Amino acid sequence: MRGGTSKGPFLHARDLPADPERRDAVLRAILGSPDPRQIDGLGGGQTLTSKAAIISPSSRQDADVDYLLAEIHPEAGIVDTLPSCGNLLAAVGPFAIESGLVPAADPQTTVRVFAVNTTTRVDVVVQTPQAKVTYDGDACIAGVPGNAAPVELRFLEPAGARTGRLFPTSHRHETISGLEVTCLDLAVPVVVVRARDLDLSGSEGSLELEADTALMARLETLRLEAARRMGLGDSRQRAIPKLAIISAPRSGGTLTSRYFTPRRLHPAHAVTGGLCLAVCALLPDTVADGIADPAARASGQVLIEHPAGTLPVRLRFAAGAGADSETPHITSAGTLRTARRLFQGEVLIPKHIWNGAP
Repeated sequence: MRGGTSKGPFLHARDLPADPERRDAVLRAILGSPDPRQIDGLGGGQTLTSKAAIISPSSRQDADVDYLLAEIHPEAGIVDTLPSCGNLLAAVGPFAIESGLVPAADPQTTVRVFAVNTTTRVDVVVQTPQAKVTYDGDACIAGVPGNAAPVELRFLEPAGARTGRLFPTSHRHETISGLEVTCLDLAVPVVVVRARDLDLSGSEGSLELEADTALMARLETLRLEAARRMGLGDSRQRAIPKLAIISAPRSGGTLTSRYFTPRRLHPAHAVTGGLCLAVCALLPDTVADGIADPAARASGQVLIEHPAGTLPVRLRFAAGAGADSETPHITSAGTLRTARRLFQGEVLIPKHIWNGAP
């Protein structure tokens, strides 16, 4: 299924080995890793298309289904279940309904999803006219061609999903590796740095940024030290924390972002990373203060400009604990995505891998 700007196989947990090591071996075989082209599997040779969603009925009273995201590194074959994927999450609702895990209502159905990776609750609102999932509609999102039915994502109480705190280091800004940064955790841990502090304009693309080996090495050093300070430990083989380079908006948005996943530039923008940047834009004393359009602070609505267009984010604060509060309380964060079922069928696994042989 395609969810937002990502795509990958959706699997029932009951169909996979229960043992994590055997499960990961099966996932590598499904995607075709390790291989940069993933020629022997379903992967697309890049991080946005080398993911798998594992779905099961939830045992929680506040959720309908559990969603475990597995990110499979195309070349190294590392299976990472620490980060989640907000884009792929948009397809969890339609999948759950069409799989019979959640009954459909008319004209729309809210699927209560527990994101296992980040222990976050998300409401996924799916268009279901006459109690049937529809993928046809007029919604258009940057990074995806054409139009489709809108899927609304509402992340509930998303602060501190991985570290337990909105600001894991207890600072709204600090200096790491000679750069002023803000470390945030809202659905995913992210390190935010200003483009101008890196001698960048903030409008650079992937070819320019990724070809600058000195810059990429500097960003990785920054990311690893930030991970240590955020309590995430050694992140050399992990996809979190992510990293974002921000600059002033150019086309009427709130700010501009270049988002890394974490060692490649995202061609558009991650949803969960967008939620973090929305907080960074709205709260004072972060590295976005003086860069982001201050008009967003009153409305709670942020528009993030990225290489493929824009990502809208809406934050809701608890009464008396808004953006200007010393201890802001974010009750929900949401955005609009689209999704589509691409195909369904069987994927064949080599016998020796399924049986757990070396």
